[in-house]
Amino acid sequence: STDLTSTVGYDSIIQHLNDGRKNCKEFEDFLKERAIIEEKYGKELINLSKKKPCGQTELNTLKRSLDVFKQQIDNVGQGHIQLAQTLREEAKKMEDFREKQKLHRKKIELIMEAIHKNRNLQYKKTMEVKQTRCCFLTYGLTLLTRTCALLYLSSLSHFWQLFLKLAQTKSALEDSDRSYQQSVTTLEKIREEWQKEHIKACEFFETQECERINYFRNALWLHVNQLSQDCVQNDEKYEEIRKSLEMCSIEKDIDFFVNLRKTGSLAPAPVAYENYYNTQRNATPVRSPVPVPISR
Repeated sequence: STDLTSTVGYDSIIQHLNDGRKNCKEFEDFLKERAIIEEKYGKELINLSKKKPCGQTELNTLKRSLDVFKQQIDNVGQGHIQLAQTLREEAKKMEDFREKQKLHRKKIELIMEAIHKNRNLQYKKTMEVKQTRCCFLTYGLTLLTRTCALLYLSSLSHFWQLFLKLAQTKSALEDSDRSYQQSVTTLEKIREEWQKEHIKACEFFETQECERINYFRNALWLHVNQLSQDCVQNDEKYEEIRKSLEMCSIEKDIDFFVNLRKTGSLAPAPVAYENYYNTQRNATPVRSPVPVPISR
């Protein structure tokens, strides 16, 4: 701004930096909320895998597949709990970064506040001295005019009184002018110092903003990678379930059940007919057929 006492540009920069800090805080809160969700989800999965029956009476290869299934679901739950802890750690890193930037920026802001105050006070003082000088100058010119007019119209004693006042006014005017010059010189030095510090502050703020954007971008990138890695790890756990299911054999499970529960390899023989009313003792008895083993 062309106004020496204006801070509109500086205020705009500070507002932008505060908005950036707020954005970091919002992402930090997002990570914390996501961590709560992940932890709750992980615990629910673990409770489900441990407490909920799932084919508990199955046998052999399918039973092993179900055991792997429940174990891997438990592992997935543990993975979500670990992800929740990782997200909390990332949120803490974001908080530390945000507070570190705030602390460093506060030092610069205090310097700028002090130099703004000093600049404005000196500007105000300079304008007051300038105003005083103008008043003295106006009064002196008026007095001079009156002296000249009375030179021919008044008494000599009255003339010398006016002349003395004119001399005093001239001296005060010179003092005021010197004070004004000194004030302008001081103000210029302060203006140069302020401009120099303002440039340094802007360079510092720009560096901070570059660091913030870079850190924010990397944090978001890392968060997505963590989620992607979690999906990859979950898929590996699910792959273990698929491999276990590939080892599941219907024929083996049927054979296992048969061997576990079998009661014999021969079918019951047919019941033979016996005629208790036959009086011929030497009659040829009816022979039962030989039992044949039953195949599957």
